[in-house]
Amino acid sequence: MNPTYKTTPLSSPSYADIKGIIDNRSLSWLQYTTIFVCFLMNMLDGMDVLIISYTAPSIASEWAISSEMLGMVFSAGVMGMAVGAMFLAPKTDIIGRKSMILICAVLMGGSIFATAYAQSITQLSIFRFISGLGIGSMLASTSALASEYAPNRTKDFWVSLVISGYPMGAFLSGLVAAEVIPTYGWRTMYIVAGIASVVTIPLIYFMLAESLDFLFKTRPKNALQKCNHIMGKMGLDHLSQMPEVKLEARKASSFSSLFTDGRKTGTIGLWVAFFMSFVTLYFLTSWIPKLAASTGLSLELAIYSGTVFNMGSFAGILTQGYLSGKFGLRKVIGTFLIMTALLMFTFSAFSGSVLVLVLFGLIGFCIQGGFVGLYSVAARMYPTEVRTTGIGWAIGAGRIGALVGPLLGGVLIGMNVSTTTNFILFAIPAIVAGIATYVIRSKDVS
Repeated sequence: MNPTYKTTPLSSPSYADIKGIIDNRSLSWLQYTTIFVCFLMNMLDGMDVLIISYTAPSIASEWAISSEMLGMVFSAGVMGMAVGAMFLAPKTDIIGRKSMILICAVLMGGSIFATAYAQSITQLSIFRFISGLGIGSMLASTSALASEYAPNRTKDFWVSLVISGYPMGAFLSGLVAAEVIPTYGWRTMYIVAGIASVVTIPLIYFMLAESLDFLFKTRPKNALQKCNHIMGKMGLDHLSQMPEVKLEARKASSFSSLFTDGRKTGTIGLWVAFFMSFVTLYFLTSWIPKLAASTGLSLELAIYSGTVFNMGSFAGILTQGYLSGKFGLRKVIGTFLIMTALLMFTFSAFSGSVLVLVLFGLIGFCIQGGFVGLYSVAARMYPTEVRTTGIGWAIGAGRIGALVGPLLGGVLIGMNVSTTTNFILFAIPAIVAGIATYVIRSKDVS
């Protein structure tokens, strides 16, 4: 049974009237359910991204292939994520959030499951690219949907919570991989992950609600009926007609819209922040176990360093979401990113000690907390009609950084550059990201 709420009858409510009611009331079960499903889909995102890392050693051994060949597979996945974020995600502003999330779940589930039957590097790369398309668009679509159902006063927390599903999925899938791969083989891991993704499709179809913002502003067929169905589940009065919205809000989304209406500087700043954050983040996630081992830690502790990093990341994301609601997004995110750099500068003081695990946890806390906050910035900065386009292109800019970070890190490590020097060098992009975040200007971003 849906809870009921006392609502103020409105004879001819405007879009602002309805948003005002939603912003000043408790969350309904429909809102909680929407946020939960978005969180779950990002958990699957984290699982699908990291599964190749967990299975790579077994694949390399079985197929007798080099690290360079595996690097092609890694790159195919990241390229798929970039293309998905920049070119597939913008279609969400045309077909709707729910429809795109369904498409992404099919792409992810189908390609991950098919990977279990890959017989060559080419097939493996193709399947990773296709899953990347779904992953890249899924992150943008769930961020947009969560931001549109969350009340304005707690929007930053709920968007951060939804994105926190990503490191949580990576963490849990690592635990599963440790049990499944040694006993049943790497192919079984892909079957398990594929089934886990596919079974969410009915969950999305029956439990996820389309965005009211999207329905109000794009007016698809039967928009009024769909809005009333959703509003009824939220305990809101039904509408006799669609609310008035500004004419420009009903224009089709386009890439050029990201640079109009005073958004040019903010868009460029957001892209720089995403790119630089991804450079540092993906350097860390790709190389932390190897770098930890190079400090003298045992192999077991070196592997555990990645787990500690992800645990710190989850805590940092939730903390950032809470603090942003109190002190402002830009200030908190910028501080988190610059704190990342300061922690990385202190690496030499912990090198060779088990305390380096604590440092990795703190770095994960700051870099992921700050980085995920950028999704909230994007969600606030762009209006509904271009929101997923804006988020998608920002993620795409970041994915380019995701290619640069691990590649540059590999070159430096291959040149025998010290671990301490690597941490100092990759602290610089975190500082740039923090500064870029501070200078973003938008009337909707505090």
